[in-house]
Amino acid sequence: MADLNAFLAVERCRSFTQAAVELGITASAISHSVRNLETRLGVRLLNRTSRTVSATDAGTRLAKRLEVGFEEISGALIEVDQHRDRPVGRLRINALSDGARLLLASRLPTFLANYPDVSVEIAVDDKMVDIVAAQFDAGIRFGGTIPTDFVAVRIGEPLRWVAVAAPKYLARTKECKVPADLSSHNCIQIRTGQGVIYRWEFECGDEKVAIDVPGQLCVNETTFGVEMALAGCGVFYCLESRVSDHLAAGRLQIVLPDWAPIEPPFYLYYPGHRQAPPGLRELIETLQNSSGR
Repeated sequence: MADLNAFLAVERCRSFTQAAVELGITASAISHSVRNLETRLGVRLLNRTSRTVSATDAGTRLAKRLEVGFEEISGALIEVDQHRDRPVGRLRINALSDGARLLLASRLPTFLANYPDVSVEIAVDDKMVDIVAAQFDAGIRFGGTIPTDFVAVRIGEPLRWVAVAAPKYLARTKECKVPADLSSHNCIQIRTGQGVIYRWEFECGDEKVAIDVPGQLCVNETTFGVEMALAGCGVFYCLESRVSDHLAAGRLQIVLPDWAPIEPPFYLYYPGHRQAPPGLRELIETLQNSSGR
């Protein structure tokens, strides 16, 4: 069974190294498992070069059958686990960095303490990941960005987005009264997980605008963008809750406070065609309790 699982991971990842990371073993161990399997079957399952790994025809056919078989086995084990008083197993969660830091960082310790027989792996990634193909049990994303064929459960409150800057930056620049005034400012741009530079969105009453902001610096994650804003490099756009401490201490100030939009909250989502793994329901309840819902 272990050799079959190792082969399936390599075939799916197209890499011994990535498969080893996924399974939590060494690359040499996973290579040894695949060689053992090929020797027992007397058939080459994978074509290997110095740069690529691909399945042979026999390997492709075996992988398709194994995927069905392992899913059946997993479902059977999950059904057995439902009869336990407490969940036992492993959860793999893919989460946006904002979701990881605002929700998981504060509530995951409670979950781990309450359910010691559930191990949790968190992959923090702002790219939109196919959680089924990547073998995650669930993902955490903003509402409105989740594919429609998943079960989505709200786990937070609506989120306020703000433009912020350090007082020392604002002291040497023109006052910003409306979003269009940002055209004369040095903005810290954001490249999203989809690879595009984000258009900053603002809202005041019934008026909504989305603008391409100019800037000398572009970042792809919030923490570094906040650090650059604190250093006086320009205006940054993020969730207000990510910078609440800096705002309270006066290290940052909100630019255009009347234009800060309220957007959808975080959702946890998972494939509906699979039975939820042990611990996922309890994790959802823990995260929902964190938002006071």
